[in-house]
Amino acid sequence: MTKTLTNVGMRLTETARDNPQGMAVAMTDGRDSEGNWRYRQLTFCELDEDSSRLAAGLRDMGVKPGMRLVLMVRPSINFISLVFALFKAGVVTVLIDPGMGRKNLMRCLHDSRPDGFVAISLVQAIRTFRRGLFPNAKFNVTVGRRWFWGGKTIEQLRQTDASFDCTPTRADDPAAIIFTTGSTGPPKGVLYRHGNFSRQVDEIQQHYGIAPGEIDLPCFPLFALFNSAMGVSTVIPQMDPTRPAEVNPQNLVEHINDWQVTQAFGSPALWNVVGRYCESSDTQLPTLRRVLSAGAPVPPQVLRRIKQAMHHQGEMHTPYGATESLPVASISASEVLGGTEVQSRQGAGTCVGRRFPGIAWKVIAIHDDPIPSIAAAREIPRGQIGELIVRGDVVTTHYATRTEANRLHKIEDGDGVWHRMGDVGYLDQEDRFWFCGRKSHRVLTAQGTMFTVPCEAIFNEHPQVYRTALVGVGNPGMQEPILVVELLKTSGATLRIDWTSFVAELRALGAASSLTSSIDKFLLHPSLPVDIRHNSKIFREKLAIWAVRQRH
Repeated sequence: MTKTLTNVGMRLTETARDNPQGMAVAMTDGRDSEGNWRYRQLTFCELDEDSSRLAAGLRDMGVKPGMRLVLMVRPSINFISLVFALFKAGVVTVLIDPGMGRKNLMRCLHDSRPDGFVAISLVQAIRTFRRGLFPNAKFNVTVGRRWFWGGKTIEQLRQTDASFDCTPTRADDPAAIIFTTGSTGPPKGVLYRHGNFSRQVDEIQQHYGIAPGEIDLPCFPLFALFNSAMGVSTVIPQMDPTRPAEVNPQNLVEHINDWQVTQAFGSPALWNVVGRYCESSDTQLPTLRRVLSAGAPVPPQVLRRIKQAMHHQGEMHTPYGATESLPVASISASEVLGGTEVQSRQGAGTCVGRRFPGIAWKVIAIHDDPIPSIAAAREIPRGQIGELIVRGDVVTTHYATRTEANRLHKIEDGDGVWHRMGDVGYLDQEDRFWFCGRKSHRVLTAQGTMFTVPCEAIFNEHPQVYRTALVGVGNPGMQEPILVVELLKTSGATLRIDWTSFVAELRALGAASSLTSSIDKFLLHPSLPVDIRHNSKIFREKLAIWAVRQRH
């Protein structure tokens, strides 16, 4: 990573200089008497000035570059302006998903050792009552009503008259700590540097051909930050981002039509809801030319429905990566529906596409222990399943919390590092990566290793199955493979089945493939537990414990 000056907050200032009166961000403000949405909005110039004023207010409070401030604000104009204010002030912004659960949330807040909180009133109240967990949190800003605690309010920061010069930072200076979902262990704080963010913006904009002046509907709040850095307008949707599977699709359709939205981002669970709505109501989204979905593989039927609803020349893309490294690769819906879908249904895994230009990748022999240097990693031939490692300017170098995880997830290579994605799969002859599941989810039986995604695909072909999860019960090397099944729902109700006949049909499907012929145990689950961020990643560790209980 270069050492040049590169404060990512200046990306907004550059956009404001190029397009000062362009709409930067809009958000709903209720409905009018005719039932249409009202919107509040800021231009790029107004957003840039507001973020600079907030940065000046933080400086006047005594906030110094390098301090850590927790940001917990709902998706809004305030959220976007505050993030850029914190960047400009040289602050290390701590971003934590509030949906990760109270226990994980409090642990992550404590582990981040914050110097203060920029947060809504409820969070500030909790901080006050639990102040022993945050002994250094002296710089606090309330977004909303301030009650009995000290500090400033966001409106008081906005009254700052002083002009503000963006804090000079280098590419390797810390910019943020973003926590993983905790889908495969305790959430870890990933240290992002200004150079990581800048490279992410460049990679995403260039790869997808995103042009200034486009209008985006980001259904995951952090994606809105890329927009302002790319000169793209943001329409903040009316939804709960922690529950994408419960989104009201009509709201999103109305936003798209109100603003002639050209691009939208959301999880597979969200696009499943929107796609079904568009199909059942014969709704078209003719202005939508680009749809992005990440967090988990997107089922082909979801790709098909969205493709049918959007602009006839539009495309849906699935970028692949992780909190520690994004983006890594990408594949289009056309490529999936035109070929890889058939292979996936037969147990080949899920093709996540080709790597971004700034990424180097290798598939190495699966190893559960630390790998101290790249010389100790054994690269395996194409077509063989191993674990994926990546390197590049978007790849973060270490964790700022749970630092013991650095030994397990990072591999030294000269003055750089490779990140172990924690995913298993293989590279094909076209240098595409085929995802076969999480390394920690593989089932180690006496007959050999079973990988979740290829095995589950065989059973997901049953017309009454919504999704499945393969788990292993017992000691590694002698585990019993068990398939946990969630049925389709119709009109909100789970299908009724004859369990004996259903299991016989599943066994027949499994027996027809060498991948799954050893699976003989099936369990029915009402709703597989999934991550809160994307509602797509299945918590197989929890299901394994649940499966043990069902046997007794």
